[in-house]
Parts: sequence; structure tokens; C-alpha cells
Amino acid sequence: MSTTYDFHGKVAIVTGGGSGIGEAAARKIADGGGMVLVADLDVENGQRVANDLADAGAFFEVNTGKAEQVEAMVANAVERFGHLDVIVNNAGIGGPQAPTGEYPLDGWQTVMDVNLNGVFYGMRYAIPEMLKRGGGSIVNIASILGSVGFANTSAYVSAKHAVVGMTKNVAIEYSAQGIRANSVGPGFIETPLVKNNLSADVLQMLEGMHPIGRLGRPEEVAALIAFLASDDASFITGSYHLVDGAYTSQ
Repeated sequence: MSTTYDFHGKVAIVTGGGSGIGEAAARKIADGGGMVLVADLDVENGQRVANDLADAGAFFEVNTGKAEQVEAMVANAVERFGHLDVIVNNAGIGGPQAPTGEYPLDGWQTVMDVNLNGVFYGMRYAIPEMLKRGGGSIVNIASILGSVGFANTSAYVSAKHAVVGMTKNVAIEYSAQGIRANSVGPGFIETPLVKNNLSADVLQMLEGMHPIGRLGRPEEVAALIAFLASDDASFITGSYHLVDGAYTSQ
């Protein structure tokens, strides 16, 4: 039986909450009694998840690569629910695949806007609201590629490494004020981003790269996200936690 963490009285934002890891995290937090703003650029799926959460959920359309939209997202959560306790900065894109010497400049910028700047914007606007509450929890979704490389994905790898470092910095800056910040490094997970963009042969290859012999499931990552976001993880901050089926142990 999976563990449910207590989020009664807590308000959370989950970006990229309309599918995959974000959807699973939103559901897990709501299962624990939390109120969740499901934020996504995908209106149809984001609204679907929010509707499933009923009174515990609401939807906000956002492009996390745009600072003004992220600011509005945080303001909307506070307006709807009264305050903010948790933010899960999960929204991300894969980006182009090319050697660094041939990497398209527009692709580099787009990946950085969403995968790095979007995480920064989320924290930049969430932290002041959390300080009003005397603390909060930030969970940033990095990747196994926040600690190792992967050929032809220099933008993605660079952004995810930076997310890990930025998370550590926030932990140092705000721990004494009650805000915890941690990052999570999933391996390759069965999400729409992976399944819809890769061939069956590539998926089989990726499965073989994990000693556990399969890809991860969104719910397996969400279980860790919920723990880190909850008060049960009260002494855990500044950490980078892998959920990777031993991928990085090789």
C-alpha cells in the first residue's frame, strides 16, 4: 500500500501538472488533503487533472518560460486558496538533439527558458509567499542528467545541472526562514514526453540502460516528490535525490 503524506491545510502549485510526473504529483498531494493549482500550457489535460481533483484542484494556463506568467500563476494560487506552502517546479521540455558544435541557438534558448529560467521564476515568485507563512517546501524536478551527460542534449543537460545547483543555493539562503528546497533526478520515465517522441527501438534501448530493466513510472517519482514536499521531510533540504533504477550507479 502506498504511503499518503499529510497536506491538510496546505496549498501547492504543480507546474506541468497535466500529465506524467506532474499529474502524478498533483494527485498524490491532493490525496493527502492538499489544495493543488495544476499549472500547464496544455489546457485540455491540465483542466482534466484539475477536474479530477474536484474541490481540491484548480487549473492555471502558464508558459513557465515567461516570468510574467509565472508571477500571475503564483498570484492566482494565493487568490484562490489564500496562501502557498509548496511548489513543484516540474514543467520541462526535451529540446533539439544535436552535437554541441551544431546545436541550434533558438533550441538552446527555448530549453533554457523552460527548464532553467522557469524553475527560477517559480522560486522567485513562490518564496515571498512562503515567507509570509513562515516557511514552505520547494521541489524542483531535475533529472539523472543533472549529474551525468547524454550525447547530443547539451541544452537539456546544462539546464538540469543548473537546477541542481540553484536548488542547493536556495536551501542555503532560506533554510533558517523555514523554506526547504530539494531537487529530484528521475531516470527515463514512462511519460508522454518520452513515449510520444521516441521509437519503440529507442525505448527498448533506454530500458536496457537501467539496471532494473525497465523505465520508471510517474507514480514512483511522485511518491518521492510528495515525501519531500511534506513535513515528514523536515530535516531534508539542499539535497538531490535520484529515482533512476540504478542508471547513474554504472
